[in-house]
Amino acid sequence: MRLNGLKPAPGARQARHRVGRGMGSGWGKTAGLGHKGQKARAGGFHKVGFEGGQMPLHRRLPKRGFASLTRNATAEVRLSDLEGMKATDIDFAVLQAERIVPREAIAAKVILSGKLSRKVSLKGVKATRGARAAIEAAGGKYEEPAAAPAPVKKLVAKEKKAKE
Repeated sequence: MRLNGLKPAPGARQARHRVGRGMGSGWGKTAGLGHKGQKARAGGFHKVGFEGGQMPLHRRLPKRGFASLTRNATAEVRLSDLEGMKATDIDFAVLQAERIVPREAIAAKVILSGKLSRKVSLKGVKATRGARAAIEAAGGKYEEPAAAPAPVKKLVAKEKKAKE
């Protein structure tokens, strides 16, 4: 048996109805669209979810949930991932080079998962309290990442008037 010799079973495929091809076909005149009305007209149909003016289901139901656009911005790194790395001085660039952190990530955070038995120096990467303790217990060092600058607060109209 070859792929080019395969055919459907006899009678499995029927010819499609060719509508609007005369009265003798059984699908002539209105061609299955019935008499008049919006659905019988050319181009006369409504959008998906339209319920004839009634409030559609997708608008009747309450909104639910939230999908964060930045959920993949910070990658989680396990202690067991650090254990398997060759480098001892670890920063974000090293984590990306070793493909522990995905390309899309803009930051990383080390979490307490797995064991760390070797000395590592972690710089510029966030870490949970437990992960910090585990790194320092293994004889390593943890350097806090530089804090982001505080956002500039915009003056409200009342504050402007108070200053004047």
